Amino acid sequence: MLDSLTDALSNSFDMFWEILWALILGFAISAVIQAVVSRRELARLLPDDSPRSLATATVMGAASSSCSYAAVAIARSLFRKGGDFTAAIVFEFASTNLVVELGIIMAILLGWQFTLAEFIGGPVMIVALALFFRIFLKRRLVEAARAQANRGRAGLMEGHAQMDMSVRGGPLLRRIFSQKGMTSTSHYFYMDWASVWRDIALGLLIAGALAAWVPESFWQSLFLGGGLAARVWGPLIGPAVSLISFVCSIGNVPLAVVLWNGGISFGGVISFIFADLIILPILNIYRKYYGMRMSLFLLVGSYVSMVIAGFVIEALFGVLGLIPEKRGLSTVFAGISPNYTTVLNAAFLALALAMLVRFLRTGGIGMLKMMNQPEMQPEVPAQEHRA
Repeated sequence: MLDSLTDALSNSFDMFWEILWALILGFAISAVIQAVVSRRELARLLPDDSPRSLATATVMGAASSSCSYAAVAIARSLFRKGGDFTAAIVFEFASTNLVVELGIIMAILLGWQFTLAEFIGGPVMIVALALFFRIFLKRRLVEAARAQANRGRAGLMEGHAQMDMSVRGGPLLRRIFSQKGMTSTSHYFYMDWASVWRDIALGLLIAGALAAWVPESFWQSLFLGGGLAARVWGPLIGPAVSLISFVCSIGNVPLAVVLWNGGISFGGVISFIFADLIILPILNIYRKYYGMRMSLFLLVGSYVSMVIAGFVIEALFGVLGLIPEKRGLSTVFAGISPNYTTVLNAAFLALALAMLVRFLRTGGIGMLKMMNQPEMQPEVPAQEHRA
């Protein structure tokens, strides 16, 4: 028993050490983007579900990288301020599934093909979601969701949704390297870490345990062992596995490694990773934010769009010959040893330490305490723009 527990913890730590530098790099890039991209006018840019608004929501969501809980809170904030509901949800999906740090971690743990699939499959999923909303979303359901949203029921990370520390005015590089820009970057960097560290830790621990304790025969049985049936089954079962995993954001990538080693299809991995926005805790937040009917609508629409993205990726990458043949991706890495990973970790830990010093000297602790404060009511409830 002790040996199996040690193996699980060792697997978890080794995976963490392998991706640490990439996590710091990804969050640093995200923090810089958030420091120069303002959310203040975003709701005004999302007045409807036109292709232009949805493209804007996608681009701005990808630039405003967030943990899943913060993304859900930001989407409600945009909706309450007058943004179109479909555009707000598209922003939410993009800010968790089309972000730099997710792609980097996938490249390290799974391979570059999975990163490419993320950035192709993400827009496919968003288009499928928008079409589902266009066909099935009724105005009365949106109005009921807006009334529920304006009640201001508490979820998670609502203070995060309200914060706008972006630096405006002047050339881009001057804003980034100004005193205010560097302070804002350090605050966003540690705010993002505070948002996702639990999910990352939980994902690593669960992945380490599954790799050490669950026999390969179980996964082969669950994922149908290969062939056409497995390629069809993978995108269907992937989101269902994610739904009950309680792990979101980047934390589900280590779990994806275990599923891929266990025999899930390539498209199944992608649909699993995209499904971080339908885990049970987030569905409960949807219920609080928008009501039970809308939460069920979001569950069905999200699941359908994730499955479609998985099928498209499976077919496209199969035709192009880009699906990796080797499944022996190791969940046991070298750990702390004299190699390039250790050098990169040391360099990026130094960067994180420098930002920590600035964060602590500029009121960062007080800012973190505001992350879970309830969102304020909008001064004038805006009207829905959709027909």
